[in-house]
Amino acid sequence: MYKENQFRILFNFTFLHPVKFYLGGFYNIPHVKYYYVFLCFVYIVTVLGNGFLLSVIYLVKTLHTPRYIIVFNLAVTDLCGSTALIPKLLDTFLFDRRYIVYEACLSYMFFVFYFGSMQSWTLVVMAYDRFVAICLPLRYNVLVTRKSVITILLCSWTSLLIVIAVLVGLFDRLSFCGSLEIKSFFCDHGPTFRLACSDTFLNVVMANVTYTLVICIPLVLIGATYVCISIALSRTASREERLKALRTCTSHLILVALFFIPYMGTNIIVKITDINPNVRIFNSSLSHIGPSLLNPIIYALKTEEVVNAIRRLCKRKTTVLSKW
Repeated sequence: MYKENQFRILFNFTFLHPVKFYLGGFYNIPHVKYYYVFLCFVYIVTVLGNGFLLSVIYLVKTLHTPRYIIVFNLAVTDLCGSTALIPKLLDTFLFDRRYIVYEACLSYMFFVFYFGSMQSWTLVVMAYDRFVAICLPLRYNVLVTRKSVITILLCSWTSLLIVIAVLVGLFDRLSFCGSLEIKSFFCDHGPTFRLACSDTFLNVVMANVTYTLVICIPLVLIGATYVCISIALSRTASREERLKALRTCTSHLILVALFFIPYMGTNIIVKITDINPNVRIFNSSLSHIGPSLLNPIIYALKTEEVVNAIRRLCKRKTTVLSKW
């Protein structure tokens, strides 16, 4: 069991910053190493799946469209987000290296939140693409171009960089003079700033702002988008046209459900019930790693253009090999 009196802490002259934090997640769970092996498998599949999807989009010129620029961006964020979280998680718990340097902890927090935030807003950009395609089809080639999509994505990357940098940067004004055990599987924002013995008002405000920007606003925008899409489809006379349009939204709706439902479900359960900390940590870890694992699989299997592109690549390789 972690004991506070075992720590020797060095402090700076202005604020009390610990040399190290202690990650207390996954404590006293029988056979937990099997879960670490599972996470290792998940990371390998995530890297291979997203790497494969990135390669297909890059190699097949018919996929060099605004829609697949967005998919490419999602695969990049999935790959980076998993790489920011899982290898360090395995190093921490599988090899029992639970102490993490203060600066490394803040960097860890920054990258996990940054790429997770970008996943959320990439889903919003996907919703915008579907909205224009179904509600304003005649203006699609004007409103959704490579230039406009790249501009929107770059603005998202830049804006979220500033937001998450402020969120994490506010830790420098906190003092830590008590427990240094972070009761989570990574340097999570809430469990970390609550350890501070100084005023955390600004941290709470910024946490709420970030939650609104990353979870609430994207959900509202995506929901409003699909309300508009539903109204537009209800005015369509042909049932076949409605089904065809809905098929183009299926993959996106699955991605939205995979990203938002587990995360919000875990947060709601934590607030309304006295859930076991280890159960919360398991649910939270699965919420972080699940979308990145499943997103490329869904797009590879559910999207006709990607399936056809994979077939063309396979035929091309078969033709090249047969010539040899």
